[in-house]
Amino acid sequence: MRGLLERIQRARRKPFHHLSAQEARSAYELAAEVLEPPRAALARVETFDMPLAVPDLPGLTRPARLYAPSTERLPALLYLHGGGFTIGGLETHDSLCRQLAARSGAAVVALDYRLAPEHRFPAAVHDSWAALRWLAGEGGARLGLDGTRLAVGGDSAGGTLAAVTALHARDERLPLALQVLITPGTTAHADTDSHAQFAEGFLLDRAAIVWFFDHYIDADQRSDWRFAPLLADDLEGVAPAWVGLAECDPLVDEGLAYADRLRLHGVPVQLELWRGLTHDFIKMGRAIAEAHEAQASIAAALREAFGLSSAEPGN
Repeated sequence: MRGLLERIQRARRKPFHHLSAQEARSAYELAAEVLEPPRAALARVETFDMPLAVPDLPGLTRPARLYAPSTERLPALLYLHGGGFTIGGLETHDSLCRQLAARSGAAVVALDYRLAPEHRFPAAVHDSWAALRWLAGEGGARLGLDGTRLAVGGDSAGGTLAAVTALHARDERLPLALQVLITPGTTAHADTDSHAQFAEGFLLDRAAIVWFFDHYIDADQRSDWRFAPLLADDLEGVAPAWVGLAECDPLVDEGLAYADRLRLHGVPVQLELWRGLTHDFIKMGRAIAEAHEAQASIAAALREAFGLSSAEPGN
């Protein structure tokens, strides 16, 4: 990991917080899969427009992509990409979504939710919850999936959205088999010890976090649990969680705190902490062996939650 960070620093890429949002999106898309394995072949990869029933925007649709290792009626993981609510999309997380589908035997449906600053908080929250409701209703049938067996997951900002969507599902009595939270953000003000310890030089730095937050949400909104799920009044009854964290990540303390609070409220939690790694390591499979370990662990958790075969497909 140290050697990889040194190579990244030698490349002297302009940091996101020195770019416009559009420039940052283009830069991220160019570099997002450089350290990932080639995109795995799957029986079904289909891009489509997903209708989203969100407040005050009748007729909204967003691009989405289905990944399925077979043409059978499969359970599905709704996947919400990372990128600080400001960058990222279907292309930046295509390889990861393919790996999760191929390894788990479940379908993955990735959502291209609305991004800030054009669409500030809580637009991404509304999109994520609407997508899950659609999959549980007409969407599952339309895609040939089992809408009664669903999970939600995401990385970084997508992990935050996944945690919030799981809470919405609990409140609306929509059954979820699992929530997959990969290096999620859960606190309001980026003020834990790990934010200070890993503020610079560990891939996701303090200046980038400030830039992302300022694009996405007003300061007086940051105590809203839909931005900081650790502040939710009650986590009891939410879906079982797989939580994957990196030791050298500004977000690690809040990820640990959220896993602890889920357990305190009686939620089953599988917590995995990868030592010596940074934020976004799960997308570095060409260089970091632990990326494959994390993907395999998620796949195993999905298979168990969905009642699929215990053997990883292809093994």
